[in-house]
Amino acid sequence: MVVIGAGRIGLAVERAADDNGEPCTLLSRDSDWSVLEREAGEPILVATRNDDLDAVLQRVPKQRHQDLVFIQNGALGPWLEDRSLGACTRGLLFFAVADRQSDAVPGPEPSPFTGPLALQTVRWFVRLGLPAQVVDWPRFCAWELEKLCWNAAFGLLCEVHDCTVGEVCDQHEDDLRALVSDLRRVGRASTNVDLPQDWLVERLMAYSRSIPDYRGAVKEWPWRNGWFVREAVRLGVSTPEHARLLIAAGHEERLPGFLKPVPELE
Repeated sequence: MVVIGAGRIGLAVERAADDNGEPCTLLSRDSDWSVLEREAGEPILVATRNDDLDAVLQRVPKQRHQDLVFIQNGALGPWLEDRSLGACTRGLLFFAVADRQSDAVPGPEPSPFTGPLALQTVRWFVRLGLPAQVVDWPRFCAWELEKLCWNAAFGLLCEVHDCTVGEVCDQHEDDLRALVSDLRRVGRASTNVDLPQDWLVERLMAYSRSIPDYRGAVKEWPWRNGWFVREAVRLGVSTPEHARLLIAAGHEERLPGFLKPVPELE
């Protein structure tokens, strides 16, 4: 397996491969990328930040684009469609890596993959001791929206309350439920994926409780919370709790004026 990106995920995957005797070529910005000139058909795991995807795509030979496996969080679909990569293999990593020196900690469910190279990729992850599974496209879309809600909700609430994801579950469940209600309405309007409120909240909390010491943050704005803001504006969906919490976390400047709550008259 070739893995592009020497950050937390790439390094953790490389360590797991080395520990289990699996071949793994890790490419960083300064690596020799000529390894990608080999014959097509082997998965290329893209483990970079979302904002680096365009730079990665420029360095990958055109004939290998079909072999790319994207595992980024966030609303990745529009970017993939704009670059004619919609048919590539996709995955969601249901494990946490605290920092560049830490190993991957699996979550409560196997990581889902879908697309032409999903089976090869899943088999490789399983050999690394990281549970994974092949799913169909509709199931993947539901999981994608679920994880997008998790990243946007827990990242924001961790900032607002200066706490871990486990503490969000234990101490701020009311805020979580109100915020998830906003996010799922936007997601349903944008993707036609309808995730029941109580079911979704319970699944998000179950995942957080499997990694209770993880501390989220508002990051990769265009792909996470920013996507919810843009889609709420485009589709006319009201998201008062999302707006309130973004302001509380110091992100007021990122909100269009008409999305900001109107002060109550005294």
